[in-house]
Amino acid sequence: MSLVLQGEAALRTAIGGFYQRPPLLPVPWLAYPLPMHPDPGSPPRPRPGAGRVLPAPARALLFGASGQVGSAVLERLLEAGWEVDAPSREQRAPRRGLNWLRGGFDALPELAGRYDAVLSCGPLDLFARWHAGCGVEAGRVVAFGSTSATAKRGSADAAERELAARLVRAEAIVLRPTLVYGAGRDRSLSRIAAMARGRGVFVLPRGATGLRQPVHVDDLAATALAALTAPGAGGRGYDLPGGEALPYREMVARVLGSLRPPARLVEVPRPVFSALAAVLRAGGRLQGFGPAAQARLRQDLVFDAGPAVAALGHAPRPFRPAPGTFA
Repeated sequence: MSLVLQGEAALRTAIGGFYQRPPLLPVPWLAYPLPMHPDPGSPPRPRPGAGRVLPAPARALLFGASGQVGSAVLERLLEAGWEVDAPSREQRAPRRGLNWLRGGFDALPELAGRYDAVLSCGPLDLFARWHAGCGVEAGRVVAFGSTSATAKRGSADAAERELAARLVRAEAIVLRPTLVYGAGRDRSLSRIAAMARGRGVFVLPRGATGLRQPVHVDDLAATALAALTAPGAGGRGYDLPGGEALPYREMVARVLGSLRPPARLVEVPRPVFSALAAVLRAGGRLQGFGPAAQARLRQDLVFDAGPAVAALGHAPRPFRPAPGTFA
């Protein structure tokens, strides 16, 4: 295989959202002894003592229930005995305890006047605007955002930060995960796996050692459910990193090692990688990914798990992808 084809695979994958600007905060989370979840098949982890007392059965309104995070949250809600109303633009098969509501934010059907919990696992901007004028009462509101909105300084990211701030002022809990994996539906690590699986190799520039914290989707779901009853947790945002901070190239190497057969990581000198990117851009085969994006491969993107550990019992597993994780 030519170096150009190998490089194009890596560079096109990079556009999918791997590279964020460094966080504005220091990295004190590394000092926290995270209660890691050692194995995807392990039993549920203990959570902080119950705060809010919920009726039986409790009723939730769940947005984004068909997404990679929402699907995991939905399963945990149903397993815990919740009755769930879930809006969807598509017709979906009914399930015990689950009531699919046909429609989206722009055309929602009639909702209940009150829910024990409202959760959003979809676009934060749409949910925040709906929540501001919905008239639906909720015992607790939990919404997923992104750590990228905290780290980046662009206008779109500033808008998301402001929307998250409005939710926090309304006593909602905003959860900000880092690099999500585990459902095989993300546009980052699963894309790396897909490209490497087809070619047997994946190309990175040497020195891609910036720290990353991939977090498993089921750990996010567990923390979201804990947030529904955690005492005194409302009215703030929580970063939800994974249970391990590791260099970018090591993270990619573990993804490649989980494939069957394993794929090979090829590291080339940075000038070669940069020149290759320039050639691909000039030929219209690559958009963006200039020197700034390449430099971020060497920058640490780590977030503080301490508040989520203390308030919500966030207990992420280390990044040890098994065969089939990225199937």
